[in-house]
Amino acid sequence: AVVRGSAVNQDGASNGLTAPNGPSQQRVIRQALANAGLAAADVDAVEAHGTGTVLGDPIEAQALLATYGQDRDQPLWLGTIKSNIGHAQAAAGVAGVIKMVMALRNETLPRTLHSDEPSTHVDWTAGAVRLLTDAQPWQRNGHARRAGISSFGISGTNAHVVLEESPVAPEPEAAGELPMVPWVLSGRSEQALSAQAGRLRSWIESRPELDVADVGWSLAAGRSVLEHRTVITGADRAELLEALAALADGRPDEPRTQTGLVRSRAKLALLFAGQGSQRVGMGRQLAEAFPVFAETLEKINQLLPIREVMFDDPDGVLNETGMTQPALFAFEVALFRLLESLGVRADVLVGHSIGEIAAAHVAGVFSLADACALVAARARLMQALPTGGAMLAIAAPEADVVPLLGDRVGIAAVNGPSAVVISGDAEEIAEIEGRVSARTRRLRVSHAFHSPLMEPMLADFEE
Repeated sequence: AVVRGSAVNQDGASNGLTAPNGPSQQRVIRQALANAGLAAADVDAVEAHGTGTVLGDPIEAQALLATYGQDRDQPLWLGTIKSNIGHAQAAAGVAGVIKMVMALRNETLPRTLHSDEPSTHVDWTAGAVRLLTDAQPWQRNGHARRAGISSFGISGTNAHVVLEESPVAPEPEAAGELPMVPWVLSGRSEQALSAQAGRLRSWIESRPELDVADVGWSLAAGRSVLEHRTVITGADRAELLEALAALADGRPDEPRTQTGLVRSRAKLALLFAGQGSQRVGMGRQLAEAFPVFAETLEKINQLLPIREVMFDDPDGVLNETGMTQPALFAFEVALFRLLESLGVRADVLVGHSIGEIAAAHVAGVFSLADACALVAARARLMQALPTGGAMLAIAAPEADVVPLLGDRVGIAAVNGPSAVVISGDAEEIAEIEGRVSARTRRLRVSHAFHSPLMEPMLADFEE
């Protein structure tokens, strides 16, 4: 619900500490309506303070008849939650708020108990106010449904709040089916973990209506994470149940089950990749499914107009360096923001090639505008260099490859103990390729990146 308006005042002088003041109650109601910008007829029901006393109830009822009961076509419905739970003291007012929010949600004004006979100490003909002796459907009468809630303190403080139904939010578009759903389980020991899997399996089998993604959400977000942990994955209900059975039966090494003992939180590193991982359509489905990804991509697109090339590539230019590098930067930053929104916190960020700039930006080294300017300059200057270079992946240690290199070929990347990439002059690359006995693979690139052939752009890049 929306808190449309509210007001608080003080009785001032009265007949005693427990004697309410009717005119002050009228004033606080009118102040709350003015604060809400509403007329009395715009409110459908009032949750009364309703102490149930011979002195208090007639004074409150007369104040409601004088304010809400006038100049209206439909009667004001009146009730109080004290008939259900008694006087909740300091929580009495918020109990009334909760009741009316629930009434809005259920589109029903609940009956007030023990109120079959209206008090004879109230002139009910003085206005259009009716007791909720029976539950009433709460329909929209040409305006948003609204309720007033009163709460009066023993010291003479009067409070009145006007609640309004919240606006109807549009239904979000379905994000589509997940190709694989993870279920997370944990326990204090391996035995407890297996027992948890067995209980979950029995529970799921008896509830065929459950959505597997909903189960995955509840397991991840609603349960404690203990030392012994397992993640099972499956494309559908049958695969997930099969993996649960394997875990429960002591077969934790099934293909769809990953089990481990986590004694303390290990550090998490994220690697931002370089050129070569681009493809047409990159990021389109993520943007459709996740607003965070789409919003980040839109911010980058305003600085680097690249989204159309990423999604559709109508002119076939995605694999040109001038487009590839901005596209990868945009995709990687948007993907990082998505992971960040899901609670992933990295301890270490690593970048390769254009991924270095993406990593530096999300680490706070560059602002988005500066990072985009750097990406654009880097891509433009590299694109402008003469083509004809080559890059070669070699499954060999760096120490074995370095002696083979000449002045126009360099080590572009060391990807592992026995995995390097060399880059440079195409003829020299071809000669080296013929001399090594290790497995090799040519990279599909337009230029010899990370090689001596990049040196002509360095002065402009530095500037």
